[in-house]
Amino acid sequence: MTSNHLFSFIAEAATLPERPFLETRQGRKLDYGDMLAGSARFAQALTKLGVAPGDRVAAQVEKSPEALLLYLGCVRAGAAFLPLNTAYTIAELEYFIGDAEPSLIVGDPAKHEAFRAMAAKAKVRAVETLDVDGKGSLAALAARAPGEFEDAPRGADDLAAILYTSGTTGRSKGAMLSHANLASNAATLARYWRFSEEDVLLHALPIYHTHGLFVATNTILFSGASMIFMPKLDPDELLRQMPRATVMMGVPTFYTRLLRHPGLNREATRHMRLFVSGSAPLLAETHREWQERTGHAILERYGMTETNMNTSNPYVGERIAGTVGYPLPGVTLRIAEPESGAALPKGSIGVIEVKGPNVFSGYWRMPEKTKAEFRKDGFFITGDLGKIDERGYVHIVGRGKDLVITGGFNVYPKEVETEIDALPGVVESAVIGCPHADFGEGVTAVVVKREDAQLDEQAVLKALDGRLAKFKLPKRVLFVEDLPRNTMGKVQKNVLRDAHKDIYVR
Repeated sequence: MTSNHLFSFIAEAATLPERPFLETRQGRKLDYGDMLAGSARFAQALTKLGVAPGDRVAAQVEKSPEALLLYLGCVRAGAAFLPLNTAYTIAELEYFIGDAEPSLIVGDPAKHEAFRAMAAKAKVRAVETLDVDGKGSLAALAARAPGEFEDAPRGADDLAAILYTSGTTGRSKGAMLSHANLASNAATLARYWRFSEEDVLLHALPIYHTHGLFVATNTILFSGASMIFMPKLDPDELLRQMPRATVMMGVPTFYTRLLRHPGLNREATRHMRLFVSGSAPLLAETHREWQERTGHAILERYGMTETNMNTSNPYVGERIAGTVGYPLPGVTLRIAEPESGAALPKGSIGVIEVKGPNVFSGYWRMPEKTKAEFRKDGFFITGDLGKIDERGYVHIVGRGKDLVITGGFNVYPKEVETEIDALPGVVESAVIGCPHADFGEGVTAVVVKREDAQLDEQAVLKALDGRLAKFKLPKRVLFVEDLPRNTMGKVQKNVLRDAHKDIYVR
């Protein structure tokens, strides 16, 4: 084990084995001693199955303490952990397995035969199982193994994980995250957000995503804190457990769902010191309503699969609705002209570029794509559009691919969405570009309105007239019951574009 090994930092924080680490909804408890022994047993099991340092271990498993121990066992064995969204079908998984070429696949026992067939096709050596209760062939093998393990030597640049991007355009890319990437970000977040051994995190996020696996779990492990490990978002259960907790990390959906709960008030959140939101933009209205109801200002931050966390609103200081705060310590962020990469002044909208120890090394087996996504001076081109205001706060205005170009003019969807979201009766909106014979793309607003709202297309257009330049005004306003979202709460604008691609066809 070297000082750059991710698990060496975790072991340093686990100095009191009897300290609580995790408690499930069913009352099952693990302390740090259990974490150390359990991760060792999984590392032993992986080694017995022929997993060597540098190998990939693919896992499509439901959330359980054993799923976390499998991740930690991979880190200790020197393998790269490859968590896969539990919603992916077998047909979808074939791409990831074929691309990553893991030496082991771990999946639900109910899909064992399908995994075996896929493994045979992809020439994967072993297939094991792990279910939602932490049972299965891999768990059984780990249970018989010793509770000690000499961690495989790993350097700062060695892979700890590969996380595939969501793939909303083109095929998914495997972001290679090193031991140093994960360790540096966890250490920074633990300090910046003031985590200590006294903290208890409400963990209701999935653990196949960077938010639940790295931001939440690694930060807890680096600070010797504990967590209440919940299978998924359940507002009733979150409020029931909240008096025992100090911190919650969630996506905006967590906050909007809780705001609908009659039990949310200042008394219910009195024991909490921090609410964090990420993975998708938080509406300014949600931020304000939460503060009014609870007395807490949600801390919004900004990260991505390739970089973990880049920015955060301050722990001490003003948390401004609609912004993602300042660059984290050690992270350099700039706004650049998308084509040339020339740095832009404050207040200008451009592509966000970042550099720091948190930034991944590149895309798995995609050297040309990797080269294209980095500037010559090492800055990663995020593809997110944003600006930095006069106070230094970073604002996200959208994805580069979501930019609408109409009649030769650039329209940033966030600017139009902000105006629509401020209208009485509007819950939220999404602005997209749809093919238009005259303008190239027509600005199109897709709106969710309150049930009792007397709002139609003409009312929205009339309200926007004079507040936006003519070329920014929507050509059409469409109403829907809900906006399509992925599992982390991000609006899927590609789905909206596909659904409405013929709206201007004459």
